Amino acid sequence: MEESLILQNRLRVARAEKKLSQGDLAKLVSVSRQTISSIETGQFCPSAKLALLICIALDKEFEELFYFE
Repeated sequence: MEESLILQNRLRVARAEKKLSQGDLAKLVSVSRQTISSIETGQFCPSAKLALLICIALDKEFEELFYFE
């Protein structure tokens, strides 16, 4: 039986620490505000490139923002 891993994130908390709105972060990484919202709620799994851009924009390591559950 194969167990699936679900990518979770701490994006909302990290974004709040930087005092950025979803729109602000979206502009920094060149996506829509809806994309950031979908990532935060777990409805959308970002590509490796987008995850890296988000980490850079928030000055966080990947493991600080994303984890498997």
